[in-house]
Amino acid sequence: MQNSESSVSIPEKQPPAFRAATALGVALFLAGALLPLFLGPHAWMTALRWIGLLTIALPGIRSHSLTRWIFFAMLLGAEIGLDRPLFAEHLRVFGEIFLRLIRSIVAPLIFGTLVLGIAGHGNLRSVGRIGLKSLIYFEIVTTLALLLGIVAINISRAGEGLQITAPLTAPAAPNAAPLHWDDFLLHVFPENIAKSISENQILQVAVFAILFGVALARVPEAKRGPMLKLCESLTDTMFAFTKLVMYFAPIGVGGAMAYTVGHLGISVLLPLGKLLLTGYCALLAFLLLVLFPITRLARIPLRRFIQAVAEPATIAFATSASEAALPRAMEAMEAFGVPRRIVAFVIPAGYSFNLDGSTLYLALASIFVAQVAGMHLGWTEQLFMVFTLMLTSKGVAGVPRAVLMVLLATSATFHLPTEPIFIILGIDALMDMARTSVNVIGNCLACAVIARWEGELGEQVPLPTLSS
Repeated sequence: MQNSESSVSIPEKQPPAFRAATALGVALFLAGALLPLFLGPHAWMTALRWIGLLTIALPGIRSHSLTRWIFFAMLLGAEIGLDRPLFAEHLRVFGEIFLRLIRSIVAPLIFGTLVLGIAGHGNLRSVGRIGLKSLIYFEIVTTLALLLGIVAINISRAGEGLQITAPLTAPAAPNAAPLHWDDFLLHVFPENIAKSISENQILQVAVFAILFGVALARVPEAKRGPMLKLCESLTDTMFAFTKLVMYFAPIGVGGAMAYTVGHLGISVLLPLGKLLLTGYCALLAFLLLVLFPITRLARIPLRRFIQAVAEPATIAFATSASEAALPRAMEAMEAFGVPRRIVAFVIPAGYSFNLDGSTLYLALASIFVAQVAGMHLGWTEQLFMVFTLMLTSKGVAGVPRAVLMVLLATSATFHLPTEPIFIILGIDALMDMARTSVNVIGNCLACAVIARWEGELGEQVPLPTLSS
């Protein structure tokens, strides 16, 4: 995946009054939504919820923030489901449309990005020692993140008690892979790539793309170049296609939430709050229990490192986009003392292979959906499912809401219902800020660790200012 500073746009910071109005609106809506659980329904509680919605919507009527409108659509959908449950029944179609569009994106995007990432190097040996060390580090740390996510969601059990009986979409395809290792191993390899794409077998597409990329890298440059340009054009087009689809996300999320709340009531929001709390606690635990010990083991000067990553992490938190922080993160690591050749390889590669925060949340979200579905999975089955999802997510690292896109695209393979995934999308905007910051911090730390491993971590130099 290509990232460039010119392609990055950082939204303007919202004024304090704007944020205060949003917080007040959310507080009013939640008060009006939760009080009926204790006091019984009253008309003034409905009025309180609508006042909260207006308080959120009116100050940001000209806002172009997709995150804001997805969150607003979730609350509006919940209100419609409460007030007009019969009408909300018919809004399910918008969620189904969004699901179909999402599924149409993932296969060609994974193919294009993986082929570019592998064959773009030309000579595979040119990646060399730094590449091997980076991949080893990436897989160890992301595996720790995955395990921590599984432990956290099994402790909180946020999805238990929320039973969804009416599936949002048709049942899983009868040829979905069962959870037996030998059947799964056979199912990994495609017999017909067109069939794999049509049936949305994302893991088969990923395996085909990896083999195709390795084969393309062995082809002479004169013949490799046109195919690389084709894959690059395909990837850029699919990113543009993704942006178009995400404009429909508020409508799809709102329709799915209206349908769900109309069937289950406002109590559906309680497990979401528990999942949100679990996610933030797990990310904090990852920083303290995984990344902090790594800084000690690699003898990374902690205070200097915190100063170096503070600005990129803040940008990532404010924009919920790792790409927005990429140029500044690379500058910060060079100023920290990491040689440019290491920075130029490790940070871009980390955007596909070292998304610690996203990997942790992928574990949380997938097991949460299984808990909602009443699936009692053992530890082996949970690890099996999450490792598979983590592998298929490698090719969509730069896509907004990539974690949930992968869950939606592979739900049939693991017999997961899609309705809980739509519910998660409502709070995904809140989780995205924290996990994106952890992604950036993790990639910056990886850069410093590889430089130390190579014995090339130098002295800190002044960081260029934004105006320079």
